[in-house]
Amino acid sequence: MSYQNPKIPEGINVTDEHPLKDFFSMLLGVGLLAALFFLALSFIAEKLVVYIPFETEVVLAERMTEGMSESPDEDSDPHQLRVESYLQTLADQLAITQQLPENMPITVHFVKSDTVNAHATLGGHIIIYSGLLEKMPDENTLAMVMAHEIAHIKNRDPIIALGRVLTVSLAMLSILGAGDSGFSDQLVSRIGQLTMLSFSRKQESLADELALETLTEHYGHTGGAETLFSIFEDEERITMPAFLRTHPVTESRLNNVKEFSAKQAVAQSHENRPIPDWVVEDCAPANETDVKETDEKKSAPEKIK
Repeated sequence: MSYQNPKIPEGINVTDEHPLKDFFSMLLGVGLLAALFFLALSFIAEKLVVYIPFETEVVLAERMTEGMSESPDEDSDPHQLRVESYLQTLADQLAITQQLPENMPITVHFVKSDTVNAHATLGGHIIIYSGLLEKMPDENTLAMVMAHEIAHIKNRDPIIALGRVLTVSLAMLSILGAGDSGFSDQLVSRIGQLTMLSFSRKQESLADELALETLTEHYGHTGGAETLFSIFEDEERITMPAFLRTHPVTESRLNNVKEFSAKQAVAQSHENRPIPDWVVEDCAPANETDVKETDEKKSAPEKIK
């Protein structure tokens, strides 16, 4: 019996498909696996960070609030301090109404800026910008904003946002091998800014619900809630304020507020509480005299101690 080596047809191991198609197919598969990995990592981080004690969160927030002194000094703007004191008092009252735990204090920071925004961040800190305060027609509308931010803190949304973003970012640094580039240090140093990112729609809706309950308990009605959204709807027609970028007003959120307010129809006849006139005045830009005095103070020689 003789053995013959058959001739192999040419091109038997060559596919008719373009090699780039196989490459992109593998690339898509790797991309999907990476996306699933990061989603799973983000989900796990969100579930675990809520077990971090709030006291630890306060310590983490210290780096973010290094420039925010809680005690007035001789260089502080007395008008700014007075407005901040008013906001702090209102926040304390709303926190009691919202039944915030005793180990979860709220600290309000008032910043003079044209930015129309307010946000809650690590350690119970809430930042209110004068641009937002100037838009508030009454205390009830302002209280809706503050109660919403306090609700974020009560629900631990800032630490959840931090856990989600920081965990995924550090995982990407490890995969990309960028740990020694100095970028990781920069990432950690901006820890506070990470928590100022937009919260999820579910987090926003839950904060709305708790804020509406707080308004009803504190004032006896929800007057100010719909006013707040009406203000930002008008603002959106002109420009996109920072508040809408960090707290996007979806149709479902607006409907939820209207439905909740409709249930309080009888109590809506109550008038909203006005914001003290001096608060509005202190929010206004400094006049020429104040600017001149400030410039003279800065140009004056310092006394030898």
